[in-house]
Amino acid sequence: MFRTALIAAALCLAGPAAEAQVAGDRVEVNGMQMYYEVSGEGDPLVVLHGAYMNIPTMGAIIPMLARTHKVYALELQGHGRTTDIDRPITYPNLADDVAAFMDAVGIGKADVFGYSMGAAAGLQLAIRHPEKVDQLAAASVAYDFQGWQPAFRAFIPQMTVEMFTGMPLFAEEYRRLAADPAGFPALVEKLIALEKEPMAWEEEVKALKAPVLIIAGDADVATLEHSVAMFRLLGGGEMGDMGKPLAQSRLAVMPATSHTAVIMQPDLLLTFIEPFLKGETPKGMFP
Repeated sequence: MFRTALIAAALCLAGPAAEAQVAGDRVEVNGMQMYYEVSGEGDPLVVLHGAYMNIPTMGAIIPMLARTHKVYALELQGHGRTTDIDRPITYPNLADDVAAFMDAVGIGKADVFGYSMGAAAGLQLAIRHPEKVDQLAAASVAYDFQGWQPAFRAFIPQMTVEMFTGMPLFAEEYRRLAADPAGFPALVEKLIALEKEPMAWEEEVKALKAPVLIIAGDADVATLEHSVAMFRLLGGGEMGDMGKPLAQSRLAVMPATSHTAVIMQPDLLLTFIEPFLKGETPKGMFP
């Protein structure tokens, strides 16, 4: 199975969170009208959704995070209620959009939580605009094309627009919110092109100063080996209890978890994200 098609299951199953929905707003960002919602109180936390998704389909994790943070949930280019523009969807473009959004609403620096496409956009935000990112929690992310599962890499050349427009759930969810109800084929074309974009960010990841929490399912779209390699690039993976402080970056692996099942487990996600954002470290036997 492949990453983007499996999002269809998440669109159906995640649904709106049980808690009351928050009224949103729009702001002009790089020529588009970007839709966003603000909820909660506390330090700012920007939340970025995956491909073919929107704020509601991120499910319960947003209102759960809003219990302790001021959450800014965005809908990225062409997704949800945000308009599309005549420009490719690339991870650098998405990152620049998030930075411009933060400027537009007066956020100097924030924590970031991203899932899938949103996680890669968050990673590029930390690379391209390091002054904007305090800490990054990135679920289901890769920094190199070779980090995707072989089955997914083999499937990318077979993707077609018709494959996605023929999935009623995709098209119906898009039309439900979209500013241009007829714009789904154009969005699909851009997202297929995104899968083919070169990814080779090893040196940039290694140079990151912001702490990163990598969250991966043990049956995710990125290989476990790739997630571990990324953790090591960020200074993690050495033995603790040896008198040196642990790396600020962290790695969390969710058991029995496919790509779309990552976002379907908000309680488990929260147990990883909250201690990371608070800088809490489990206590060992040695000081």
